[in-house]
Amino acid sequence: MTDAPLLIVGASMAGLRTAEGARRAGYAGPIEFLGAEAHAPYNRPPLSKELLQTEGHGHDEVAFPIRSALEQGVTWTLGRAAASLDISRRVVIDEAGDEHPYRALAIATGLRPKPLPVDGHALTGIHVLRTLDDAVGLRTSLRPGANVVILGSGFVGCEIAATAAKNGCAVSVVTQSAVPLERALGPELGGEVRRRHEAHGVRFFPRDGLFGLVGDPCVERVILSSGVMLECDVLVVAIGSDPNTEWLAGSGLDVSDGVLVDGGLRALTAEGAVVPDVFAVGDVARYPNPLFDGVARRVEHWNLPTETGKRAGQLIAAHLAGENCEPLAAAGFAPLPSFWSDQYDMHLLAFGMTYLADRRELVAGALDDECVVEYHRGDALVGVCGIGMRSLVQSYRSRFSVPTAAV
Repeated sequence: MTDAPLLIVGASMAGLRTAEGARRAGYAGPIEFLGAEAHAPYNRPPLSKELLQTEGHGHDEVAFPIRSALEQGVTWTLGRAAASLDISRRVVIDEAGDEHPYRALAIATGLRPKPLPVDGHALTGIHVLRTLDDAVGLRTSLRPGANVVILGSGFVGCEIAATAAKNGCAVSVVTQSAVPLERALGPELGGEVRRRHEAHGVRFFPRDGLFGLVGDPCVERVILSSGVMLECDVLVVAIGSDPNTEWLAGSGLDVSDGVLVDGGLRALTAEGAVVPDVFAVGDVARYPNPLFDGVARRVEHWNLPTETGKRAGQLIAAHLAGENCEPLAAAGFAPLPSFWSDQYDMHLLAFGMTYLADRRELVAGALDDECVVEYHRGDALVGVCGIGMRSLVQSYRSRFSVPTAAV
C-alpha cells in the first residue's frame, strides 16, 4: 500500500496543521482528509463571539487559508464521518461503508458537546455550540428581548452569555459551580468575571442544575433543581465536551479518555504498545506534558491543535521516510498551553495549566480593573492569567520550563 495516503480523520484545525507540518518536514506524498462536517477547516473561537453576533457571516469569514503546499496531492472527503478503524489492515471505514486505506493515520476528530442532561430532545429552541452550523442556527435566536438560559459557565457559556447580553437578550446562567470559570480561574478571578457579567444584566444561578423543561413544541420554561422556574425562549447547553472516539471502539487503541499517545503523539494500545503509523492530535489527544508532570491529560486550550499538529506532522514525515522515530519521540512533547477569552471589554489571557493550582496570588493590579494572577502548585508556577496587562502576562512564557529531572 505504498501509494496509500496520509489519512487525516477530522477536517479540523489540528488536522490541517498536521498536514502542513508533514509537508514542511518533507512529506510530498498524497494526503486525504475525511471529515464529518461539510466544511473545510475553519477557526472555532469566533463562533461564540464575532460570528454569533454578525448577521451574514459564515464559512468565508472563519475559514483557514489553504496554503500552497496543500493545493496539490490533497483529497477532501467531507460530510462523511469515520465509523471504524482496522489497524491490522490500515483502513478506516466511513459511515457509508467506504474504505480509506492509509500509510499513516492522524486522528483529529476533536470533541462534541455533552448532551442535554434531561429529557427534552423533541423540543425546539435547544442549542449547543461546537460547529459553524450550530453558531448560525443559534445566531438567529439571539434577538433583543429573548429569554436565554445557558447551562454551564465555562468559556463557551460565558462567551455566549456576553454575546447574548450585548444583543439585548435577557440572560440567565445556570451552573453547578460557585462562580463562572471556577476550574480555570479559581474563586477570586471567577468571582470578578461574575461581577462583570452581572453589571451587564446577566443573572447567575450557582450550584444549581436543570430538573426539567416545559413547552410544546418550543421550550418555554426551564425548571431548576432548586425549584426555580425560568422563562426560556432559547436554551443553550454548554456543560462541557466529550472526545469523538466511538468510531475507534474495537480498534485496540486506548480510548479511555480521548486517544492516549506518547511523546511523539503516536497512539498507544490498551496494553501500552506504540502503534507507529497512527497518531492523534488536537483536543482528542491525551498525553503527558513534562512542563507540569507525567500525567497524561487531554488539554483543550486553543493553541494546542497547532502545537500537536506541528509535532505529529514532523513525526509522520520521518516515519513515512523510513527514519527511526524513536529518538524524536523520546525527546518528549512540552507545549505551553494558552487560552484567551473576550467578554464585553474584558480580555482574559492565560498560560499554563491554571486548574492544577492549589494556591493563587494576585501579583499586579486589582481584580476590579486590570490584573495578573499567578497559579502555583506547591512551589511550582503552573499558570498565569491576566485581565488586560497583556505584555506582563506574555512575559511569563519564559518562566515555564521542563524540570531538570524530567529532561
